[in-house]
Amino acid sequence: MDIALALVAALLFALGTVLQQRAGLEAPVEGPSSGLLVQMARRPVWLIGILADAFGFVAQAAALGFGRLAVVQPLLVSSVVFALPLGVRLTGQKVRRIDIGAAFLVTAALVAFLTFANPSGGRADAPLGDWLITIGACLAVCAPLVIGGRTGPAPRRAAMLGIATGVLFALSAALTKAVVDELDDGIFTIFTTWHLYGLAVIGYASMTLNQMALNTGALAPAVATSMAFDPITSVVLGVVLLDESLNVGAIDIVVSILALAAAGAGMAVLARQQSGLTSGPGPAEKEPEVSPA
Repeated sequence: MDIALALVAALLFALGTVLQQRAGLEAPVEGPSSGLLVQMARRPVWLIGILADAFGFVAQAAALGFGRLAVVQPLLVSSVVFALPLGVRLTGQKVRRIDIGAAFLVTAALVAFLTFANPSGGRADAPLGDWLITIGACLAVCAPLVIGGRTGPAPRRAAMLGIATGVLFALSAALTKAVVDELDDGIFTIFTTWHLYGLAVIGYASMTLNQMALNTGALAPAVATSMAFDPITSVVLGVVLLDESLNVGAIDIVVSILALAAAGAGMAVLARQQSGLTSGPGPAEKEPEVSPA
C-alpha cells in the first residue's frame, strides 16, 4: 500500500510541476518577485497544478502513515520520470533518447535500492531530544549552504540551495509521518503537540529555499540536487531518527549506495530536459522574467 500511494503522490507531483510550468510559459510574469504568486494565482492552469500538488501531499502523507520514510521518499523521485510523458503531452517538450535512457536508469535504480536495502522496522515518532538533535544537525548543514547560495555563479548557487532544500524536504517528510501517526488519537490531537507547528515552519522554509533555487535561473542543478538529497537524507533520518533498519550485508550496502548514486545521475539528466523547457529559442519557450523585489 505504501509503495502504491508513494507512486500516486509522485504522479500527482509531476502533474502539478508540468501544469505550473505550462502556466509560466503561457505569458511572461511582470513586476516584482514578491507579487509572483499573486499573478500566477490568476491563471487557472497554475491553480490546477497547485491542486495536484495538494493531492500529492495527501497521498504522500498516507504513504508515510502506512510505510517507512526510507521507502516512501526515494520512490517520490519517480516524479521526474512521470513528468517526461506529461511534459510531452501538456507542454510540447521534446524527448531525446538520452532522456528515455535516464528515465529507465532512475526506475531501475529505485527498484535495486528497495530490493537490496529492504528497509524494515522503525517507529513513527521519536523522543523530543532526538528530534532536537536531528533538527539542529539539519539546520547546521543547511545554514552554510544558504549563505553560500547567495553569491557566485547561478549554477553553483542553485546547487547549494537545492541541497539545502532536499535536506529540509526530508525533514518535513519525517515530521509529516509523526503528524499522520497522531491522527490515530483523533484529528484534534495534532493541534496539541509540536509536530504540526514544526512541520509548518520547516515546510515554509523548504518551499522558500526551493523558490530561491529556482529563481537563480539554473533549473537543472536546482531540481537535480533537491531531488537527490531528499531521498538520501530521508534514508539517513529513517535509520538514525526513526529506527528503521536496512540490510547490513556489505554487498547490500554497496549496491544500495550505487543505486542511489545512479538515480541521482538519471535525475540530473532529466532535470536538464525540464530546464530546456524554459530555455529554448522560441518565444513560447522563453523563461518568464521576474524583476527583483
